[in-house]
Amino acid sequence: MKSVWQENINLPFFPELDKDIKTDILIIGGGIVGILTAYFLHQAGVNYILVEKDKICSGTTQNTTAKITFQHGLIYQKLLKNSGLETARKYLTINKTAFEKYAELCYNTDCDYEVKDNYVYSQNDGKKLENEIDALYKIGYNAEFCENILVPVKTVGAVKFPKQAQFNPLKFISSIADGLNIYENTFVREMKGMTAVTDKCRISAEKIIVTTHFPFINKHGSYFLKLYQHRSYVVALENAPNVNGMYVAENHKGMSFRNYGNLLFIGGGGHRTGEKGGNWNEIRNFAEIYYPSSKEKYHWSAQDCMSLDGIPYIGQYSENTPDLYVAGGFNKWGMTSAMVSAMILSDMVTGRQNEYADIFSPSRSIIKPQLFVNGFKAVKNLLTPTVKRCPHMGCALKWNPAEHSWDCACHGSRFSENGRLLDNPANGNLK
Repeated sequence: MKSVWQENINLPFFPELDKDIKTDILIIGGGIVGILTAYFLHQAGVNYILVEKDKICSGTTQNTTAKITFQHGLIYQKLLKNSGLETARKYLTINKTAFEKYAELCYNTDCDYEVKDNYVYSQNDGKKLENEIDALYKIGYNAEFCENILVPVKTVGAVKFPKQAQFNPLKFISSIADGLNIYENTFVREMKGMTAVTDKCRISAEKIIVTTHFPFINKHGSYFLKLYQHRSYVVALENAPNVNGMYVAENHKGMSFRNYGNLLFIGGGGHRTGEKGGNWNEIRNFAEIYYPSSKEKYHWSAQDCMSLDGIPYIGQYSENTPDLYVAGGFNKWGMTSAMVSAMILSDMVTGRQNEYADIFSPSRSIIKPQLFVNGFKAVKNLLTPTVKRCPHMGCALKWNPAEHSWDCACHGSRFSENGRLLDNPANGNLK
């Protein structure tokens, strides 16, 4: 099961770190967030290294659908209601800046960058769409309402952001990662103060940035309460129509659509990690009805970290760790959130003020309804009697028959049938 991005891609090779080293800034995690952060630090002439436990971009980054947009579902009406006009405006502005930075970096990069309109559609709630357009108008952005869109399901319309973009993320990474100070196959097993301990060495740093998708250090920040993980599935079809844009449903139950070359990607079947869901079968059944002449070429899955309030956690790992930083909880909008993270974190570790950092602070209030849902599910799974337990915090592991994996419903760690670690925050294989 490989994503389309993994075909015919030659990412740069980086050595393993096998001796003790000191650096000003250590980045832990070689996905798109870590690499973009390293790229900005490299451009600024800062002394840094990045370590990745496997090959760069071997996790979530290689399984994205790679839509670059500052339209993140129907988030702006929620931000306006819950956080106020200034936060909503800042969120839009920094994500728009991130979008423009991609356009700049992709201009001379062979990464299949294409300008496409983005749509968030609803099948039954036109009021939500109206509210989003009204919220955006108050913030200062004129979104468009579209009554008819090129998806096969019946809708009540969509909110359109024109001239967004899509690309091939691994081609992009292949270009910008070349020449960076990266070490692969260098797994940080634990932290001792400001020293990262791997199987073969110790890395001492003045400042450390954790970009491991789900933050793996438990004793700071309470991320095991602030985040949960959600799985989603993609099928790429041949002999399917060009939908001429990027489409996502306003809720997790609908399908997403985008083209790449002669393929149509359909995403859906999602569920909280460790629970039951439609997976690829839901998409295949959908395709059989609406695209009966199509043929499946690829299928893959992805995992997303979901925050309590829909805003990522970017900044100081906790109030008590001034030299430890983090990025996570991108709520399925990983491309622009990765760029926002890299811009904010590279500013913070080099002592520059970033006017947008406050809205992403990981130390903001966690008293949100989702906190109690996360807590209830964690307690329930801790008390579930099973033989297989997650080494992260001891929760029960559930068998995922679609993907043949053992999944943790508490925090989203996943393991292969024979116990090999697939997704963190667990930091090792099953024993």
